[in-house]
Amino acid sequence: METEAVNEQKGVVVRGEWQRRIMTFVMVFGPGLIVMEADNDAGAVSTYMQAGGQYGLHLLWLLVVLLPICYFIQEMVARLGIATGKGHAAMIYERFGKWWGRFSLIDLLAVNFLTLITEFAAISLALSALGISPYVSVPVSAVGLTMMVVTGSYLRWERIVIALCLMDLTWFVLAFVVHPQWAMVARNAIRPTVPAGGITSSLVFLVIAIVGTTIAPWQLFFQQSCVAEKRLRFADLKWARLDTLIGAVFTVCVAGAMMLVGNYGFEHKIAFQDPAQLALALGPIAGTFVRNGVLLLMVNAAVLGTTAISLASAWAYGEVQGWEHSLHKKLWEAPGFYATYIACVGAAAVIVLIPHVPLQLVIISVQVFAGLILPSAIIFLQLLLNDRELLGERWVNRPWNNIVNWTIIVVLFALSLLLAAQVILPNLFPK
Repeated sequence: METEAVNEQKGVVVRGEWQRRIMTFVMVFGPGLIVMEADNDAGAVSTYMQAGGQYGLHLLWLLVVLLPICYFIQEMVARLGIATGKGHAAMIYERFGKWWGRFSLIDLLAVNFLTLITEFAAISLALSALGISPYVSVPVSAVGLTMMVVTGSYLRWERIVIALCLMDLTWFVLAFVVHPQWAMVARNAIRPTVPAGGITSSLVFLVIAIVGTTIAPWQLFFQQSCVAEKRLRFADLKWARLDTLIGAVFTVCVAGAMMLVGNYGFEHKIAFQDPAQLALALGPIAGTFVRNGVLLLMVNAAVLGTTAISLASAWAYGEVQGWEHSLHKKLWEAPGFYATYIACVGAAAVIVLIPHVPLQLVIISVQVFAGLILPSAIIFLQLLLNDRELLGERWVNRPWNNIVNWTIIVVLFALSLLLAAQVILPNLFPK
């Protein structure tokens, strides 16, 4: 039987079940892709390219392992956001009390702010390599990121960010241009291998950084607030899951492409401290397109990361303060919410302009810090998804969900303890 649906905003008549399904997906699509691809931020570019530059393709398999983990965690976030219509910070305060709420919020705001510094550090490094002074590129970027958000339209912001996400398709072009050995790529993607030097302190550090940048605490807060902002309902859940799955696959594939570009530097024995240095070194070998492509994609990654992470902080802080906290509101209708966003962006930009800050060390260290606090953030999520009073029998985690999630938590805690042991006992692993 022919069905009709009317998009009230556009006045478009949709005839046919398949057309209705496509239109529904288009309306729901966004948060899953954005939360995943925005996590391929400046820190991710540095981490993945350093992994390829130091160890070639040996860590490619780790991305494949992380793909289902990314999906399972963010699917729970989408389900919780639809069920409650509230953000993650608000739910922690409501269900666990002020002490745990403040603990989670302070953790989030601290790691988010440090991550924002890395985003502007990447903008500074990349555009300096293109001949643009940081004293121009960083302030202009900060103003642009502010203007992108204070429009009073969530949909306008979402469309801009989705376009930025799709620009990361260029990473696949760069990966093909550097001509990797595709048989070796496939082999390392499906078979875990250890680099020739064995397990060293730098390898352990980098593995934890990869986990920290692939699954970040801010993602939990961001996607749940994003889902609440779009006012999605349980009828939209299957499409939200598809959106999240597409985002997870796309993001891991882009991360793999970054590692392939880094591997090109490894094959040519290029030593580098950050992706901007690698890009400049690759110019004479791989061409101007690769050099400029890496630099501009670093900037794109930083812009994506900055807007998503700043919004995660502003949404979370606005929720617990009881402020208006919506991109649907004008600047004067939600002053505290927008002020938090602007303050995060502005303060991070100022810190990056301080001379002699070791930018690449800060970038990688922040990813490790994120990996350390991730287990506690996921525990809150796991407990909320088993709250039958909150979600009802239909939407709580199933036994298989809990087995998968507790396994993830145990592995993350093990990695955290491993890093702590490495710090306390620096000779635990060879250098």
